[in-house]
Amino acid sequence: MAAKIIKFSEEARAKILSGVKILADAVTVTLGPKGRNVVIEKAFGAPTITKDGVTVAKEIQLEDKFENMGAQ
Repeated sequence: MAAKIIKFSEEARAKILSGVKILADAVTVTLGPKGRNVVIEKAFGAPTITKDGVTVAKEIQLEDKFENMGAQ
């Protein structure tokens, strides 16, 4: 069983906020009538091109566990 990583206080909040900001930056470009397309790379198959912010948000996976918590 893997050891649990625990972060407290400002360090934890900063990591989670960083994940939220990364997600917001990716989704923001799709909003509004002049929203732009986003290319989503998959591990297999062709990349997906979409203007749907929900699809972009669901596909975000970050390497850092705490940033990923903020992005989910």
